[in-house]
Amino acid sequence: MRRPELLIPASSLEVLKTAVIYGADAVYIGGEAFGLRAKAKNFSMEEMKEGIEFAHAHDVKVYVTANILAHNGDLEGVREYFKELREIKPDALIIADPGVFQIAKEVCPEIERHVSTQANNTNYATYLFWYGLGAKRVVSARELSITEIKEIREHIPDDLEIETFIHGAMCISYSGRCLLSNYLAGRDANKGACAHPCRWKYHPIEENERGTYIYNSKDLCMIEHIPDIAKAGIYSLKIEGRMKTPFYVGTVVKAYRQAIDDYFADPKLYEKRLPYYLAEVSKASHRDYTTAFYYGKPDGNQQVYTNNSYIREYDFIGMVQEDWNEETGFAWVEQRNKFSVGEEIEVMPAQGDSYAMKVTEIRNQNGEAVASAPHPQELLQVKFEKPVKKFDMLRKRPSDVK
Repeated sequence: MRRPELLIPASSLEVLKTAVIYGADAVYIGGEAFGLRAKAKNFSMEEMKEGIEFAHAHDVKVYVTANILAHNGDLEGVREYFKELREIKPDALIIADPGVFQIAKEVCPEIERHVSTQANNTNYATYLFWYGLGAKRVVSARELSITEIKEIREHIPDDLEIETFIHGAMCISYSGRCLLSNYLAGRDANKGACAHPCRWKYHPIEENERGTYIYNSKDLCMIEHIPDIAKAGIYSLKIEGRMKTPFYVGTVVKAYRQAIDDYFADPKLYEKRLPYYLAEVSKASHRDYTTAFYYGKPDGNQQVYTNNSYIREYDFIGMVQEDWNEETGFAWVEQRNKFSVGEEIEVMPAQGDSYAMKVTEIRNQNGEAVASAPHPQELLQVKFEKPVKKFDMLRKRPSDVK
């Protein structure tokens, strides 16, 4: 078995750096146009350049999404965009539209072309079609089972890579080809402006006055099934979430990084630590989990009918801004949510297991002792029991979570 790539989304430069530090092998990002996450912060060309340089300095790849389904008016802009990308050298472009694929092949043939899940890649003949056009990788449709993916692997060349989503939000529509948002809100999901009407509350005729969130899917989570994924011949394991926070990305990438590394080091170690991985990945906000289509066609248990809220067991309260001072025991932290002296918090280092500690001292920028950290993004000195490093995160249970 080939050790798979762990591919992580990034909505901003801060999230990209977090993903890299916490264990991503590759990161996928979107520019300010031609991607399917128009509401994400996305990257300016300068930010993209900085992000690519940072990732490459850590031996991490960067893929840029250009996976809209293009109209005539998009094509010249796409061509100019690819000319700009050619200069900053991302490792691959993620594309759904055959016309956009052809333009990329003409303008920047040296950049790998990956075929987006949006292209409905459900069989090995489709994979071979894209391979014949020069694709290096095809992202499988989320509607495929492990058995179907294995069969695809058996029918395609060894150098054609399979990428598959293993964690994150699911779409109600076939490979994301949704017209619901366009119809209800005038926002084109296939050009990046989805209003997510699948998460809205509906009142069908057969329901009572309470309604139902009939389209609202549970989140995908395959962290307990890494052996099956590896044996299926999937090369790239993709996390969904190009609108997520640094805390979400750091939490999820670290859990999957540990699970993958443990499995390839010792399958018995992986089996022993399964409860830990699942507990860790669940500390990021999420809906109930499902394995979706991997083990057969879903039934009604894959939907959340009662609400569209997230399960939130932990708050992100701060990120370490520079390495720990060994002499004083303090490190600078940027506050993200309120915490106070006397509270028990968890430190989530980029490397190694998380651990609990009690907050004993907080100082403001003037070096004065303070009882709490109530101000958003305030820089503070926090005393730590163990060494911490830049990008390590702090979290705690909200008061309403027992």
